[in-house]
Amino acid sequence: MKINNAWLVLVLCLIQSSVYSQYFDKIAEDESMLYAHTKQVNQFFRRFNGEEDRYGERLPLNDKLYQDPAYRRTFIDLLFDQENTTIDPLIKNEFIYKCTQADQQKFLNFHGGEWFAEVKTTFRYKGQEKDLILFLKIQEEEVGSKWVITNVVFEPFLDLFIDVNKLSEEERQFIHPLSHELDFMNLIKVFTSKAVIEQYAEKDFIPDFLTLFIYEYRKQNLQFVTIQDVKFHFFQLDDWYFELSKFNRNSNNSGWLISNLMKINKEDQKVLRSLIFRE
Repeated sequence: MKINNAWLVLVLCLIQSSVYSQYFDKIAEDESMLYAHTKQVNQFFRRFNGEEDRYGERLPLNDKLYQDPAYRRTFIDLLFDQENTTIDPLIKNEFIYKCTQADQQKFLNFHGGEWFAEVKTTFRYKGQEKDLILFLKIQEEEVGSKWVITNVVFEPFLDLFIDVNKLSEEERQFIHPLSHELDFMNLIKVFTSKAVIEQYAEKDFIPDFLTLFIYEYRKQNLQFVTIQDVKFHFFQLDDWYFELSKFNRNSNNSGWLISNLMKINKEDQKVLRSLIFRE
């Protein structure tokens, strides 16, 4: 059976056209995901504030979309981890509404404080690799700003200290209020007994793990190995807390996204901070 050359060329052209069409559709899809991907934390700030369009271009101050409430509502919704089922949709909608009310919009400020980074790292401690969490915040300087370490969470450090409030009455010891009249000779008993030493500290005593971390690092008992994960905690918006995490997905819902959201008053925010810092 003979095949007409013209028909053969037509079939080949159609096949080639289909292949090229699929190829360019894939490019367009990948490009769309690239634009939607919130690649940088600074970009998250701009998108949350309605200062950037969907193509990643900064909006001029005179652009009608710049910080437009309706535009922000759409964008903020896209800045949530859409696969997270633990975020209450009603709380999420209230949050978006409160942030985009036309007469009293709420914006994020990179230099506004009340947000910090949590960096999960691996350090080698006395020959063994262990997880160590560093907390950092932005510190303003006379010229510019910088990230500084504010706190450390490290299990071996936590294990060194005991919560004296959990001691029974029989276990509790104290330095007698007239000890000064004895030239504090009873300190001999304090430092030779097996009593928990923390109970002799002032009641507001909180272990300074950052100092302990620097000391152990200087003594070369701690050696940095790697960074495992980074996330951010935001307390900047009144009565709200949210967590920002990075997601690497082959979808539009990727990059830096809101992974946790809570409506919380100032007093409960203090409690939440203490929980985050393991205090």
